[in-house]
Amino acid sequence: MEQKKGFHVAVVGATGAVGQQIIQTLENRDFPISQLTLLSSARSAGSKVAFQGQEYTVQEAKPESFKGVDIALFSAGGSVSQELAPHAVEHGAIVVDNTSAFRMDPNVPLVVPEVNEDDLHTHNGIIANPNCSTIQMVVALKPVKEKYGLKKVIVSTYQAVSGSGAAAVQELNEQTKAILNNEDYEPAILPVKSDNKHYQIAFNAIPQIDKFQDNGYTFEEMKMINETKKIMHMPQLQVAATCVRLPVATGHSESLYFEVETDSVTASEIKSLLENAPGVVLQDDPDNQIYPMPADCVGKNDVFVGRIRKDLDEDKGFHMWVVSDNLLKGAAWNSVQIAESLIKLGLVK
Repeated sequence: MEQKKGFHVAVVGATGAVGQQIIQTLENRDFPISQLTLLSSARSAGSKVAFQGQEYTVQEAKPESFKGVDIALFSAGGSVSQELAPHAVEHGAIVVDNTSAFRMDPNVPLVVPEVNEDDLHTHNGIIANPNCSTIQMVVALKPVKEKYGLKKVIVSTYQAVSGSGAAAVQELNEQTKAILNNEDYEPAILPVKSDNKHYQIAFNAIPQIDKFQDNGYTFEEMKMINETKKIMHMPQLQVAATCVRLPVATGHSESLYFEVETDSVTASEIKSLLENAPGVVLQDDPDNQIYPMPADCVGKNDVFVGRIRKDLDEDKGFHMWVVSDNLLKGAAWNSVQIAESLIKLGLVK
């Protein structure tokens, strides 16, 4: 049997929450690596990271860091991606970018392998990894679209604070302790780091993720709306989103309402369809109180679906509950999965 080729892989943002998950996922998947380069900001350079029993020193990410790199996995913020991704491409690397920097660029494929893997053939050096909440939703909806058509999607999200980074998780923990001990605290991160106004997240729900746009939707909500249409190749799809931050460390949950185009579809048929869908795990047994929950999805690559039921008034309408680990399928695993698809399709030189 022909020995599999190893690739020179770079991870940009190697010391961040998602970067760490990417490195762990590469190790768990036994990804074919001949050389690993770990990159970060100047502030984090010099840090030590373990990978497959070896200790690696994180280097400062610079334009020349990508010489000889085959695949560069970026997760260090949009400004870093905009600055360095073109340099990586110039050096011959294929960039898989986990930020919003290139997602809506018409020349950049926005990919979830279970949904639109073939779009990888159109890449010009950069591939965008979608927003975490978008990924799990389109994985659940793709089989429905293929078999029954899809007309409308209305989603309400219940998102974990790790979507705002490790510091937000620490803030949640510290606020929780302070409130339980009747101590003072000062919110500093959520809902948006760069704004002056911050709110308590412990024992609370914040109906704002990212900044508000002129149309009254937040940037997170618009990402879900626009990315879904692009990934599904459905510019006319009706999509609306309301995104809420909850005091959960890891695991995004979503309440989905969707309308199909086919008449007389049953909830049982939707369940059977999703039970055999790639990347989906059906957990739907109301009699035994079995349904997806974020506490159970942590550390797992799949998208979990349940509470599937027909709308009581709209014959073509259905409701579904969708849960996934936002740091894995929502970020690190989808990025590595794209890299695996590139190799499988013979797109890495």
